[in-house]
Amino acid sequence: MEKSDLKSLIRTIPDWPVEGVRFRDITTLLADPAGLKATIERLAANVPADTRLIAGIEARGFIFGAAVAATIGAGFLPIRKPGKLPGATAG
Repeated sequence: MEKSDLKSLIRTIPDWPVEGVRFRDITTLLADPAGLKATIERLAANVPADTRLIAGIEARGFIFGAAVAATIGAGFLPIRKPGKLPGATAG
């Protein structure tokens, strides 16, 4: 799938959440099986071969980071905002 095809799967919502902002809604990309697969494959292709861990920042990073990690056979480290998890955390 071409880059332009993937871009066409991302919906733009003008003036949200405030006037002048163009919100990029990826739910339309996520709902398209071929687009989602192509996105993950394209991201995975750019990861160095010796990578053992993929880190992803919430929330989009969780979706794509975990999928890329599974694709390349690496672990996944979710990065959250402070105070979002119980117990000890790094940071």
